[in-house]
Amino acid sequence: MPCPMCNKSQDKKYRPFCSKRCADLDLGKWLTESYSIPAVETDEEDSIPTEFTPNESNLH
Repeated sequence: MPCPMCNKSQDKKYRPFCSKRCADLDLGKWLTESYSIPAVETDEEDSIPTEFTPNESNLH
């Protein structure tokens, strides 16, 4: 399987990448949010409340 960044052969030390450079480039894409998973917006409200107010019943 080739390196996902540059298509060179993988190096066992940096698997699945070929080098530290390619591994760092991939990490940089994650940190700058260049990679993303598309979300589908719905009109329905989430079933989880947006605010949580502690009370006696949920402190135990």
